[in-house]
Amino acid sequence: MTTKPVSPPRSTAATTTRPRLTPLPDPPRLPDMATQLPYIARAHIVLDDWFRDRPDVLVSGEGYLCYEAGDARRSPHPDCLVALGLTIPTEEIELANGYTIIEIGKPPDFVLEVASESTGVRDYTVKRELYAGLKVAEYWRFDRTGGRFHDAALAGDRLTTDGRYERISVTEQADGIIRGYSTVLGLELRWVAGWLHFWDPVTEEYLPDLTEAKAQRNDAITQRNDAIVRREAEASARRQAEAQRDNVIAQRDAAVNRAQEEAAVRRQAEERVRQLEAELRRRQAEN
Repeated sequence: MTTKPVSPPRSTAATTTRPRLTPLPDPPRLPDMATQLPYIARAHIVLDDWFRDRPDVLVSGEGYLCYEAGDARRSPHPDCLVALGLTIPTEEIELANGYTIIEIGKPPDFVLEVASESTGVRDYTVKRELYAGLKVAEYWRFDRTGGRFHDAALAGDRLTTDGRYERISVTEQADGIIRGYSTVLGLELRWVAGWLHFWDPVTEEYLPDLTEAKAQRNDAITQRNDAIVRREAEASARRQAEAQRDNVIAQRDAAVNRAQEEAAVRRQAEERVRQLEAELRRRQAEN
């Protein structure tokens, strides 16, 4: 069973004695980057939320990933990277505008490239060798088109002990969903109808992105409001039923009271008739 990794203790000595990170330049903007942004942003949001309780984890991307700062302009700038077990505050790495392995002390554990027409072939050829050389533990590629820009809709590589990449097993289901497991993340990556989703095998649920989380929250609010309306309607119906019952009881009590009053009047009249008859008999007897 996979579980969400627990944050290791952070070394205070390392954070107080180490030099500041070298700021890196901005990578060039690609002409078709806008088509990638929704997919890159989704991955960032989902993974950032997944590791929200891990201060030693960096989820970043679109800055240079280099061995040393002088290599920056000759280095790749991945769409998304994840580095685990950092001893440097992630805020400082973000301020450096990139990831310098020799200064940070370790390579990233996970890199994701989202396919575009201008970089697709480079992602699964040149960059694959570059990330293996930089000792990135897992390198994943996602192609929303299903393989028109990359060599596959979804593909992953895992670094072996001899420093080379071997393919991660990726399977396609009968419903068209393509899936592969990331040991680094403890999650499955899934190609679903042209979108990249992350599946938690422990909870057996997809990790929601911001839009989905808002939709789930709105659904929960709607369900709560509907439940309140139903409760109020049920309470109103109950009050009406109680009022009708009280009205029936009041009418019954009024009828009983009238019957009792009429019975009393009838008894008084009968008693008066008996008195008159007795008086008549008495007078007849005297005569």
